[in-house]
Amino acid sequence: MQTAIQTAPTSKAMLWTGYIMSYLPALFLLLDAVMKFVKPEPVVEATVKLGYQESVLTGLGIVLLSCTIVYLIPRTAVLGAILLTGYLGGAVASHLRAGDGPFPVLFPVIFGALLWGGLVLRDARLRALLPLRS
Repeated sequence: MQTAIQTAPTSKAMLWTGYIMSYLPALFLLLDAVMKFVKPEPVVEATVKLGYQESVLTGLGIVLLSCTIVYLIPRTAVLGAILLTGYLGGAVASHLRAGDGPFPVLFPVIFGALLWGGLVLRDARLRALLPLRS
């Protein structure tokens, strides 16, 4: 049985805003994943400061790269957003545990909001699920 969900048309401005909101943080996350493979000194220091060993960087890089690629593929973007939400939630928990200030804690939250906000703006099916009727 199929259900019909009526979707409002997506304007070009909404679509482009969604792409920008989605892909700018995704590009940063791709860069972050690559840095976890390259292991420059600031990345290693930050990881150790958060209480992790340097050996976890490769695994974190693989997880982050995989989740971001899944997010960048339009058909799997929702799954990617869910996975990245979990990854970014771990980042928030790590910064809270380390006693970092408000900016390091809120930075992943802002990224998650941008990723989901951009996805909602560019995907009419997601907008149809939200109770934001006008």
